[in-house]
Amino acid sequence: MALRLGGEIINCDSVQVYQEIQIATAKVPLEERQGIPHHLIDFVSPRVTFTAADWARAAIDKIEEIEMRSQRVFLVGGTGFYLRALRRPFFPSPDTDETLRGRLTQIRERRGAEHLHRILQRFDQAEAAKLHARDWPRVQRSIEFYLQTGRPISRERPRRPDPPALAERIRVIALNPPRPELYSRINIRTEQHFADGLIEEVRRLINEGVPPNSSALGAHGYRRVVEYLNGERKLSGAIEQTKLDVRHYAKRQLTWFRREPGVEWIDGFGDDAAVQRRVLDLLCELEPDR
Repeated sequence: MALRLGGEIINCDSVQVYQEIQIATAKVPLEERQGIPHHLIDFVSPRVTFTAADWARAAIDKIEEIEMRSQRVFLVGGTGFYLRALRRPFFPSPDTDETLRGRLTQIRERRGAEHLHRILQRFDQAEAAKLHARDWPRVQRSIEFYLQTGRPISRERPRRPDPPALAERIRVIALNPPRPELYSRINIRTEQHFADGLIEEVRRLINEGVPPNSSALGAHGYRRVVEYLNGERKLSGAIEQTKLDVRHYAKRQLTWFRREPGVEWIDGFGDDAAVQRRVLDLLCELEPDR
């Protein structure tokens, strides 16, 4: 699409932003990028927690920079929370307290996500009522917000700033591949990641000082390897649980984007030539002269 329409790509995947983690990230190799500039990829240390708000601020700067060159911008990736942060900015919040996050993560791992949800109920009943107990990332972040500011996060939402002017120009196209084949591909890809040296990659990162509970190593494809290296799982269990994690994540992605406004759906996989033609047709409707 970028070659055909004259564009540049901004990564919209929360794992691909991190440097040094490679095998389970599906980053496009340099030799396959065909000269198309790729932005916001491989640029954050895995020792740092990079938030959706951080990404949105960086994306706005890159979009403006690319459009100054009269190029089309492609936001590519499936992290819906990143896209939402760009289209509907979040209210101001403190930087992540890594020590606090580590303590809450230990509580969750020891006592379960439901226990964190009960903690949030004590601090912010309104927010807890909106969040499912298994939605632990948002539950945990809501607890962190309260402990860092002394204010319930539910009361801060009205302070959300106005969307950037470019938000109304974003056109969202999502793929809807057949579920059985999607899950089969996930299983095959997961096994290939382990065969390609995923365990060795994670072991090296930890030995080089990347915290095992970092956001980078907490990503799908990496979390269960950390558990295996900690002696919490057998290798076979780590592989099978990773497959299940990624299948569940894929299902949640589809659910997420179905709730987003204005999404245009196309059935099939992105490597299908017919799907590529359909996407190209949709984009050319905007600028027929391209």
